[in-house]
Amino acid sequence: MSVSTELVSTWTAPRKAVRRHLARGRSEPFAFTLLLVFLILAFVGQWPTAAREAHFAGDASAAPRILARALAVLATLPLWYGLAALSHLVSRALGGQGTWYGARIALFWALASVGPLMLLQGLVSGMIGPGPALWSVTVVVGVAFLWLWLTMLHEVEKGPQP
Repeated sequence: MSVSTELVSTWTAPRKAVRRHLARGRSEPFAFTLLLVFLILAFVGQWPTAAREAHFAGDASAAPRILARALAVLATLPLWYGLAALSHLVSRALGGQGTWYGARIALFWALASVGPLMLLQGLVSGMIGPGPALWSVTVVVGVAFLWLWLTMLHEVEKGPQP
């Protein structure tokens, strides 16, 4: 399935989408790739904001601001792995029967799935700036992420399906 088809499928049936990913078998490089896709999209989504800030500050180039954002995005790698582990521990305490890997796939695929919305958020931030439009898009991105993540986490924590 192509990436665009998989994204649409995830938005219409997140439980089936995460099951398809788990059916591939355990592959840490695959899980890490999903996280990298999100980080790249999040990084690229911040370029318009960096350019806007550089323009209003009178800087000749936005490159230093973009580099700072790249380093900040890379610094979040351990955070995402920690959040996946924490979500698995909480799920386990509530009776979940999933795996550590399943919790990572649920989180990383939810993040990658909202990546295109983060690009929109970056455009609104860079072109319009702070205000009701940016706030609205940020809320939509946050709610969409939470919905996808919690739905997929619930599915993977149900344990192996026959």
